[in-house]
Amino acid sequence: MIRNTLTAITLLLAIIGSAAQESSSSAPVRRRAGSDRNRQTEQTPGITERMQGFYAADNSALSDADQQWMRVIYRQIDLDDDRNAALYFPEEPVDGQENLFRIIMRLLANGQLKAYEYLDGREIFTEKYESKVKDILDRFYIIYTPAKGSTEKNPKFEIDEADVPSNEVLSYYVIEKWVYDTRNNRLKPTIEAICPVLHRAGDFGGDAVRYPMFWIKYSDLRPFLASQMIFVNDDNNLPTCTYDDFFNLNMYKGEIYKTRNLKNKSMAQLYPDPDDRKRAQDSIQNRLDTFEERLWTPTREELAARRAAAEEAKAAAENDSTMALQPEKTTKNTTKSARATRGSSTKKSTKKPAKVKESSASRSSSATRSVRRRK
Repeated sequence: MIRNTLTAITLLLAIIGSAAQESSSSAPVRRRAGSDRNRQTEQTPGITERMQGFYAADNSALSDADQQWMRVIYRQIDLDDDRNAALYFPEEPVDGQENLFRIIMRLLANGQLKAYEYLDGREIFTEKYESKVKDILDRFYIIYTPAKGSTEKNPKFEIDEADVPSNEVLSYYVIEKWVYDTRNNRLKPTIEAICPVLHRAGDFGGDAVRYPMFWIKYSDLRPFLASQMIFVNDDNNLPTCTYDDFFNLNMYKGEIYKTRNLKNKSMAQLYPDPDDRKRAQDSIQNRLDTFEERLWTPTREELAARRAAAEEAKAAAENDSTMALQPEKTTKNTTKSARATRGSSTKKSTKKPAKVKESSASRSSSATRSVRRRK
């Protein structure tokens, strides 16, 4: 009796277990929590959580033991330069392509980016100095309307394409961090932050005044730039790289307007004279470009090759100077010969003509006239 009861209980448990398995297999599997799913819907299409995590994490960050040298450089990227035109064009969205400033403003309006105040000479990317998007829009007179689903804690805004002042953002400030990595013995720059600069003329005309708007951490912006394809060559109209490639491969060009220093002064403050400032900028850039070459002691072969190249350059310079002096000597000799020729011709022309011997007839006639005069 007890055995039959245990058998029945075992069968009943097996039936219940199989029914539970069938119900679980027929129900959809929920892989993500509700908050994660809501956060996924708020992201830009094409940007996944995994992609954001990959680019947001600073994969190139080095430990203190790996860092032996670092230099922070501030550059000004003017969009008037054809080499930086990829950041400005297209002015209006075309075929899904947007310029850099429109991407930044769209992400700020959707609450997907954090902006930080532009402090005079100091850049602090903390929550204390985080700028509110509404204050930015009001400060620069950008027309907006509250977006659907906007809340006080998570404000969102809608900005019409015609109201985005992308045609007035004609330059950017970029903070570069040049770090020497001892793991692979390479010096590579990384972008730390980007600041759009608004060029806006006054009410009475005149030259446009530059207004730095805000700082954006590049690590926050990078996932979205990595998904935007652009073309940078007029000979090839296919988009072959992304905005992220454009910055990481140093395809942009800009002059150094500041370096991190103890006095926290810009290049214009340290070197008021434009010529001195240009020489200092070229010197800094040259040290960055030749940093790796100055790390190692050259071999005997390299020293011999450098010495031979220097001697060839010196000989070429001497030959050039000699060739430059030869025409002057020829000119002097030609002048002397011309003067001698003119002098000889003048002397010849001033000589008295030779006396012509008189004929016998002329001598006889002259004697007759003289005799008659004597009579």
